Amino acid sequence: MARGDDISVKYEEHKRPLAVFEGDSRLDGRGYEMFRSVFMKTGTLSKAAGSAYAEFGNSKVMAGVYGPRESDRRETFSEEGRLRCDIKFATFSRHTRKSNFSQTDEEKDMSSQMLAALEAAVLAHTFPKSNVDVYCLVLESGGSDLAVCVSAASLALADGGIEMRDLVSACRVSRVEGHLLLDPTENEAYREDGGLLLAYMPQANLVGQVVMTGEWDNEDAKEVLQLGMGGCAQIDAYMRQCLREALSGDSMDE
Repeated sequence: MARGDDISVKYEEHKRPLAVFEGDSRLDGRGYEMFRSVFMKTGTLSKAAGSAYAEFGNSKVMAGVYGPRESDRRETFSEEGRLRCDIKFATFSRHTRKSNFSQTDEEKDMSSQMLAALEAAVLAHTFPKSNVDVYCLVLESGGSDLAVCVSAASLALADGGIEMRDLVSACRVSRVEGHLLLDPTENEAYREDGGLLLAYMPQANLVGQVVMTGEWDNEDAKEVLQLGMGGCAQIDAYMRQCLREALSGDSMDE
């Protein structure tokens, strides 16, 4: 095997449960339309223009925003700025670990999806000829990682003073055994036969991105989208409360 090849090394045997339900509840005690415990905080990286930490149950993400800084693009002239996104998993974030630090196809795909979700909100004309870079590090992967990354990144952009149409909140929904599960864990998503990732701007009533997998009839598709929009509205409330608390803290410090 050539040096630098991407392999995974198992360091802990991960046994998935045979079921994800116990009676009318999920294994963690939640109802079908409940989030895990949510914690968010801004200003967590001192050297970033804006930053945020988000924790949904045991899914933990750190996001940092750098810029605007002058673009070095020469191939195409544009007055508008450019948003760039990058997601990485920490080597200790999962039950398997990578043998090197090169970006995997999954990380590249997640980075592209986060860019698509945030581009709809960021007002690129407010930082002409400049780049804004958004980095997300998944510290612990516990399910719905991309949705947590998008929400954390949006919060970090707001913390960094980047102008946006609205905050972007995101959530995942999994369909397991006919039940729609909001904010699925890793084990729940593993058993889904259909899923939704929704990035939404509740105050502006704009969808930044929607990705659906599996087969859905019209009624089921409408139901899962409504559940996703309601979930995003809940996350939006958490994010705004987090920003208010940060501003209140700044005022008290002054």
